[in-house]
Amino acid sequence: MAVPAAALAKAAVMALSSEKGRKKVGWVVAAVLSPVILLVAFFCSLGSGAADHNRSAVELCFYGGTVPVGAPAEYRVCIEEMRNALTQLDTVASQVGSLVEEENGLDAIRIKAVFYALYFGTADPASQDLQQFTDCFVTYEERTRTVTTETEETYTVAVPITDLVQIYENIGSVTGSEVTPEQQSNADSVYSLLRYGYTGGGSGFIGSDVPFVGADGFCSPIGEHWRTVVTSEFGSRIDPITGQRRGHTGIDLAVPTGTPIRAALPGTVTVSSYDRGGYGYYVMIDHGNGLTTLYGHCSQLMVSVGRAVEAGTVVAMSGSTGRSTGPHLHFEVRVNGDRVNPRSYLP
Repeated sequence: MAVPAAALAKAAVMALSSEKGRKKVGWVVAAVLSPVILLVAFFCSLGSGAADHNRSAVELCFYGGTVPVGAPAEYRVCIEEMRNALTQLDTVASQVGSLVEEENGLDAIRIKAVFYALYFGTADPASQDLQQFTDCFVTYEERTRTVTTETEETYTVAVPITDLVQIYENIGSVTGSEVTPEQQSNADSVYSLLRYGYTGGGSGFIGSDVPFVGADGFCSPIGEHWRTVVTSEFGSRIDPITGQRRGHTGIDLAVPTGTPIRAALPGTVTVSSYDRGGYGYYVMIDHGNGLTTLYGHCSQLMVSVGRAVEAGTVVAMSGSTGRSTGPHLHFEVRVNGDRVNPRSYLP
């Protein structure tokens, strides 16, 4: 019989809480507990800005890719089993989603984030009743519609539940086990990582923790208060380094280092690298129809070339790399290769 993940996690925490315990536990026991230890380490890292490898379990499970060479066998098993479960869960969620009539539809990312938080590290997560689990996120209603002028038919619709408290109560009822506040917090962090590429923390710049999207769908790269931190406009200006007048190809937004930088629109990352000519660490995104955006002087890049992003996905952290006099974001909008004023697009 498999040892419950909660018991393993408790044992891992107790064993690692002191130097004496760490010595007693040994590498053999640590290897047995490794899936849970890695999971605990990952969740701790969500709020603390730890190294990228602490995010790799989620990214490997949801986005695919090759498990790093040298990873423990137990870790590989956890990744493969969760991938299999998420594939099956996607199918079930798609079937339920086809019954939704509401405009926003069923949030499949939320369903998978909660499932991951509850079952990563457990034995064969796909053995859970995936239909029953997905049903916790909706209510079913019988509705009628007109078939002809003289006849009507009854059909079933799924209505997404937006109240997370209700969702967790539903899960508790069907599993017979309460979803703890820690598990709920973990699920929220995984959801934020999957939806926006960011899990919190950062610089504290007001408004940067959530996407700010205009009516046309264009997302501010730093949040709703971007107008308060414009330090250099698009067009002709006095260069802050040379003191000479020259053209400025974007708009500068003075935000503290570590502020999350979000994609303006859905698209594909075409550049994620260091530019010695001036941009420093920067990202470029192709949004289609000749429209691209650029995010320069970053301190950290959060996406790789080829990655598909949504409006609001965190693609980098702000900084002062390259040709820069202080922490800020240099933001450009290009149309068919020509730089245009970003103010015409920002919400």
